[in-house]
Amino acid sequence: MRKQSFIPLMAIMAVILASFFSQALAAGFTLASPDIAEGRKLDMQHVLNGFGCAGKNISPALTWKNAPEGTKSFAVTVYDPDAPTGSGWWHWVVFNIPSSVGKLPAGAGNDPELLPTGAIQGRTDFGAPGYGGACPPQGHGDHRYVFTVYALDVPSLDIPADSSGAMVGFFLNAHALEKASITATFGR
Repeated sequence: MRKQSFIPLMAIMAVILASFFSQALAAGFTLASPDIAEGRKLDMQHVLNGFGCAGKNISPALTWKNAPEGTKSFAVTVYDPDAPTGSGWWHWVVFNIPSSVGKLPAGAGNDPELLPTGAIQGRTDFGAPGYGGACPPQGHGDHRYVFTVYALDVPSLDIPADSSGAMVGFFLNAHALEKASITATFGR
């Protein structure tokens, strides 16, 4: 008799724990965009206008939510790990985004007026700050473009505004509480 009442109790506890953990996981730090999607090809509006590409070079709108406790600022990067450089390619680097901000509008990487007060765009591998869209070499297949938001444990990174993507990346990883990404593709 005792063994039979124990089994339903265990089943009820398993359902309660599964519900708790699925809700906790659903509430994790996330990145979303109305303009780009995981595993999908980038639209021409987010492709570079140069180096043989004829896109509109507009940074996509990005939103994030459920930042971890202790978040004091955010940063956003776009990185191509498939670039034939031996070290990838930084397409966009924005740091010192205030912790009260949860989104960047489309075009924020092209117009500093659309960035939150205090945010800094670092130097990309194009040699200047701002968004530089996808434009992989002809015939190299699809490249991955990793859009990442970092929740940081510091209110600002104490580095020069013209720091390279690699330098910013070093400090982001040193101060990241959590990060969320969307990986889109593009090839020509």
